[in-house]
Formats: sequence, C-alpha cells, structure tokens
Amino acid sequence: MSEESGNSGGESTLTVLLAGGVNLAIAIMKLIAGIITGSGAMLSEAAHSVADTFTEVLLLTALKRSDRPADRVHPFGYGKERYFWSLLAAVSIFASGSMFALYEGVSTLFGHGEAQSTSILSYIVLAVAFCLEGTSWVQAVRQTVRESKAEGRSFWAYLRLIDDPTPKTVLFEDSAALIGLLVAFAGIGLHQLTGSEVWDGVASIVIGVLLAFVAYLLGRTNRGLLIGRQANPEIVRGVRDHLSAAPEIEAVVDLQTMLMGTDQVLVCTRVDFDDSLSAGDLERTCVRLAGELIGSFNDVTEVFIEPVPRTDPDLRATVLARYGEIAERWNSQGQ
Repeated sequence: MSEESGNSGGESTLTVLLAGGVNLAIAIMKLIAGIITGSGAMLSEAAHSVADTFTEVLLLTALKRSDRPADRVHPFGYGKERYFWSLLAAVSIFASGSMFALYEGVSTLFGHGEAQSTSILSYIVLAVAFCLEGTSWVQAVRQTVRESKAEGRSFWAYLRLIDDPTPKTVLFEDSAALIGLLVAFAGIGLHQLTGSEVWDGVASIVIGVLLAFVAYLLGRTNRGLLIGRQANPEIVRGVRDHLSAAPEIEAVVDLQTMLMGTDQVLVCTRVDFDDSLSAGDLERTCVRLAGELIGSFNDVTEVFIEPVPRTDPDLRATVLARYGEIAERWNSQGQ
C-alpha cells in the first residue's frame, strides 16, 4: 500500500472516530430532550443519532478488519471486508434510524400520544447538536476535498468513483443529520406556534424518508463494490497504454480490472505477443511488465498476463460481448 493510501486510511479512522464521539453525545442529549418534551421529531432525531453512532462502530470494524494481510484462505487479502461492513452500516441507518422515525411520525399523526410541552430545551439541544454535527461534517468534507484534489477529480466525480466508502458514509450521514436537525427545528417550532401535533409528525416522517434515501445511496455504492467494480477509468487506460507500448506486444486483446479493496486493484489481461519470442523471453517479459505496472500505478497490487492469439474466434466473441465497440477499436489499433 502506498504512503498516500496509508495516510488516507489514518484520516478515515480520525473521521470515523470524530463522527462517532459526536453522534454518541448528541444521541444522549436528544433522547433526554425528547423524553422531557414528548416531541416525536426530537425522539426521531435521537434514533437518528443512535443509528449514526452504531454506523461508526461498523465503519471502525471495517477499517480494522480490511487491513489484515493476505493468507492461505484469502490470498487476495481482506480488502472487501470494508465494503461488507459499510453495507451493514447502510442497513443500520435504514433499520434503526429511518424505520423508527417513520413509526414515530405516523404514531404522532394518527395516534393519541401526549402533547408536546413547550420547552426551550429542545431548541438548545438542536443548536448544540448542529454545531457538533457541523464539526464532524467539516472533517468529512475536508478529507473528501483533499483526496479528490490529489486524484485530480472534481468533488462529485471523486464521490462517484471512490473505492473507500468510509468517508463517503460519514459525509452522507452527517449531511443528513444537519438537514434532519433543521427539519426537527421547523417541526417543533411550527407545533409550538400552531398547537398542532401534525407538524411534529410530519417532521418525523421527513427525517425517516431522508434517512431511507441516504441508506439507499450508500447501499447502492457498497453493492457495486462488493460485486466487483472495475478500477478507475484512468488506471484502466493507463494500464492499457503501458502494455500497448511494450515492444514485445502486438495487441492487447482483453483487459479486466477489479477493485479488491481500497487502493487494491487486480489486473488481468490477455495479450498477443510477438511470435518470434522464445518461451524464456515470454516469461521474462511477463514478469517485467507486471513489475512495471505495479510500480507505475500505486493502486495496482496484482497482475496476471495471459498470452493469446488475437484471432481466436471464441475469445474475440467474449471480448466483444463485454466491451462492444470499444473492443473493436482496441483490435483495430493492434492490427
């Protein structure tokens, strides 16, 4: 793992620890305020913070377990454990946060619970929570901005292609928390002004829907990573250009990459070598090219090169079925 990726892992741990401590403190404050005032929106926010705290525990587990070295049972390492635990974190946000908020909102709208008491405590708790959540949010944004600039991408492009779900999870849940606090403030305020519990219930439902949306976005991200997403397009192009430029290679017939974890890319390629190469030359060339790729691209950790004839009809059909017109252009460039 490169020094840059090691620094990123340390910053991810700091981001998660900060968010976890903030969420735990906020959850306690909101729960006390919710019990005292009877506010459904405040209790929903308490459930929101409890879910976020549990999420940070899962993310810390992801960071710890995914850094274990490869062994006989898992020869490619444990990098994908980060995606598994991050997926559980998304499920946690939905199950313990969204569902409780929706239940509390519906109960407030259609139930017969006791009315919310008028108390400045709710506003104080929401204001303090907003400041604390803002601190965690700023740390998550700083990490994301710094890493996106390091990779030469825009903020949103980096979030879309990120292979470390940890800062993205913290950023999304903190953003949802800030929005949820504003919604809760509006619901409690309108309830106090109008005397109608409808606003408190509506605020709880909005918070529940917001959490469900965030859980969906994070779940979709981790699903793609667990299934096996290809590497950054820039890495794919760079690997292909590097192989194509090798004098021993006549054509890159097939190129497959997969994220094996954060900053861990597997490269599998089929190439048509110069037929004049001896078996020994072929072996030495494969070893050299693998070393060059690992040295040139920090994220590339494993390389497999298979010699094939570009004219094989079955292989050609397989590549065309996967890449279509792109494969046609690759083939034409190699001829």
